[in-house]
Amino acid sequence: MKVDIWSDVVCPWCYIGKRRFEAALRRFPAAADVTVTFRAFQLDPGAPPGAATPVREVYERKFGPGQADGMIERVTTMAADEGLTFDMDRALRANTLLAHRLLWLAGERGVQDALKERLLRAYFSEGRNVGDPDTLADLAAECGLDREAVLGFLASDAGRAEVAGDLTEALELGITAVPTYVFDGRWSVPGAQDPDTFLRVLERVAELEAAGTEPS
Repeated sequence: MKVDIWSDVVCPWCYIGKRRFEAALRRFPAAADVTVTFRAFQLDPGAPPGAATPVREVYERKFGPGQADGMIERVTTMAADEGLTFDMDRALRANTLLAHRLLWLAGERGVQDALKERLLRAYFSEGRNVGDPDTLADLAAECGLDREAVLGFLASDAGRAEVAGDLTEALELGITAVPTYVFDGRWSVPGAQDPDTFLRVLERVAELEAAGTEPS
């Protein structure tokens, strides 16, 4: 079974959803047959490259004065329920195009999940700038990629077409919010669902695959 997950590394629900989906996979008997690929989606494609802004300021501008505190408290509490530690006062919103290109490369090298996890932790827990090439290279090196090769990759045009393809496909599929999980390219499940829901979807898709039928 193929599961494509459209998400962004600055999306709190994507990190929460990752944990919940992982919990469901641990309970799914055929988990070894599930291939997960993270696909690119940008919450803020207009964020200026090379700049980083405290996320509290971004939330205030986007959702209105006085809204940031409640939003941050909510996602921090829900993240804690999944065993995640958010420090949103340190989080720096940045353009994530470079991060998505690097995630594509990590997928080609077989370490995409490890890098996705590292990028999420860097952003939500450590206040790292996930739009900065040197920071990205450091994080990639922790996941087994060659730091200098990563810097060369990010300075090139490699991976741009693939990321652009992800963004275009998201539009074609009608994906307007993340995370969105697409099972075998046929069945779309939006949002950071609870593990029980994810498990039911996995089981249902497996049943349909075995029967050779399409989801209704």
